[in-house]
Amino acid sequence: MSTESTEPTDKNRATAAALLPLVGGPDNIRSVAHCMTRLRVGLRDRSLVDDAALRAVPGVLGVVEDADTYQVVLGPGAVARVTPEFEALVEEGRTRVAEPVTADGLAERGAALKEARKARNATPFKLFLRRIANVFVPLIPALIGCGVIAGLNGLLTNLGWAPAVVPALAASASGFMSLIAVFVGFNTAKEFGGTPVLGGAVAAVIVFPGVAKIDAFGEHLSPGQGGVLGALAAALLAVRVERWCRRRVPETLDVLVTPTLTVLVTGLVTLYGLMFLAGEAAAAIGAFANWLLAAGGALAGLVLGGLFLPLVMLGLHQALIPIHTTLIEQSGYTVLLPILAMAGAGQVGAALAVYCRLPRNGSVRATIKSALPAGFLGVGEPLIYGVSLPLGRPFVTACVGGAAGGAFVGLCNQLGVAFGSKAIGPSGWALFPLLDGTAGMGVTVAVYGGGLLVGYLAGFAATWFFGFTKRMLADLDTDAGAGAPPAPAGPASAKEPVPA
Repeated sequence: MSTESTEPTDKNRATAAALLPLVGGPDNIRSVAHCMTRLRVGLRDRSLVDDAALRAVPGVLGVVEDADTYQVVLGPGAVARVTPEFEALVEEGRTRVAEPVTADGLAERGAALKEARKARNATPFKLFLRRIANVFVPLIPALIGCGVIAGLNGLLTNLGWAPAVVPALAASASGFMSLIAVFVGFNTAKEFGGTPVLGGAVAAVIVFPGVAKIDAFGEHLSPGQGGVLGALAAALLAVRVERWCRRRVPETLDVLVTPTLTVLVTGLVTLYGLMFLAGEAAAAIGAFANWLLAAGGALAGLVLGGLFLPLVMLGLHQALIPIHTTLIEQSGYTVLLPILAMAGAGQVGAALAVYCRLPRNGSVRATIKSALPAGFLGVGEPLIYGVSLPLGRPFVTACVGGAAGGAFVGLCNQLGVAFGSKAIGPSGWALFPLLDGTAGMGVTVAVYGGGLLVGYLAGFAATWFFGFTKRMLADLDTDAGAGAPPAPAGPASAKEPVPA
């Protein structure tokens, strides 16, 4: 019984042992993976491979090479059994390589991962989300400016200072928001290939005060009903109508007929359909967000804060931009952004732990020192693509920190401290001037600051205890004159560090 149970394992290990020296040995292996039939090996030096000898190994059905990997064809079933043995032999036999782990090396891997992410995100759905994001991103500076002015106006009002200036500040802060639908319509038509001013014209119908005299679905319409969602839908329809007209209207009449039909048809559809439907959708979004945090704040915060970095990697975070804008339009702030900002706090905590765990790696520590100020202000890309994502494990532990911070903010929301951000874009410490809520500015600032602190500490602790294997520390914690490539480039990182 014992012989029968070990014989298949011995055979697979023998095959792996025969293959390893023929591909240059353990130190020549960058990565190991397999598909249905092939063992896929990333190599450091292609010239060390003995192709003829590989083809002669019993069980090898052929070899294939592409731009990224050297592939040994073993057949279905066999490859799944040989690969783990091959990985184990690589790990056992690997010796230290005189190639230092530097910030440049991590940056190169981070850039490669970023490009791979872009390639994976180039699906029709994600490209559509990106175009939707392109509609709203140009509006962010105005949202930030108006949000800060609104915060200043609220402070002066509460303190009773400069009463003559307060109305002017209120007008400056609110003017843009009262017409944001027009800007959304303009940008939507521009992004999707229509005439921008026509997109703005049909969206202006939504905010026109006279719509209060119109009945739709048995109810009076309200100016602004449907908001940015209605403006987005109206402008998309306007682009379709305009294109239809361009194809069918004679050139001599195009300048007169096309804009007239575009505004007329789209305007009527907006008034007697889109405004009502978009208004219901916007109301549902607001009600759901408030219910989510009031009923399950801690759990909701944990999930949102923990998954935001992977959402960014997958390109799905762009779907949140219209939701944020809708919430700001409805209640003056978005309750979701402070929770999502905790992902950046977890990232900062993870980076600090990496800094402390690698005291002899001056290059990586220098990168962290230069990127931390931006990280504290909510700009996470330098830390993500320069440190945590290339290392693999610290990216996951950064998500743990974000989950802890999100759970803290969500719990406080559940306990009645409801607050949010008056604008989108800033994060980290930069979000403090944009906070607003129902519990007063002092409590709001304290809760958000507490969430950041929890995120920092949880990200640090998770990375300190779980962010490195012994092998990773041995390879990474070296000075500039000695060391090895980061563990993510070896067999331990054959699994992609980016959460799927």
